[in-house]
Amino acid sequence: MVLHLLDIVGTFAFALSGAFRAVRHELDLLGVAALAVATGVGGGLVRDVLLGLTPPLVLVDQRYALVCVAGALVTFCAAPRIARRWDLVLAADAVGLAVFTAIGAARAESVDAVPLTVVLMATLTACGGGVIRDLLVNEVPAVLTHDFYASAALLGGTVFVVLGGVAVDEDLRIAVTIAVTLAARVLAMRLRFGLPRVRALPQSPSQLTRARKTRHDDQ
Repeated sequence: MVLHLLDIVGTFAFALSGAFRAVRHELDLLGVAALAVATGVGGGLVRDVLLGLTPPLVLVDQRYALVCVAGALVTFCAAPRIARRWDLVLAADAVGLAVFTAIGAARAESVDAVPLTVVLMATLTACGGGVIRDLLVNEVPAVLTHDFYASAALLGGTVFVVLGGVAVDEDLRIAVTIAVTLAARVLAMRLRFGLPRVRALPQSPSQLTRARKTRHDDQ
């Protein structure tokens, strides 16, 4: 019951983030709803399809889609007010990330997926919706460019697998996975740290190669 409630909270928070991305791009009401739904349930839908769990859960339980639409309507009508309390949305988003990571890992394990697939499905469930959202508005997915976000989901999925290797009860594994993922995400937000980034090259690789060849010919 508690896990399901957290799942709904996380879905709503993800829907808000998708809807706000639509607002930033000045989409109409349908666009806002589409991005909210894609962000809220996209990761879980793709996960279920890849695991062969059909029909996907989000197409069987309509509450998830309705929660996403509610998030879209709330954002469409009250975007300025919500933006002023964005810290609360980020907190709910962190909870959603943690819960989705644990649910994705448990769902993959339920079909006897190998450990690597369990970790990948945990991460996909938590981050897939955000990737779909960004691609729909022609942006580089945020999880690839900043924040300790997908990394927190990878860490949580790995914890789930490791605990399973030492025969820890599934309920406890889910709780620990949620706690570890949430702690990692919250610490990253508070301390503002992330993974190292690659530095931009001064020129394209082809230009650098031509310059090297030119210098070599001059010699």
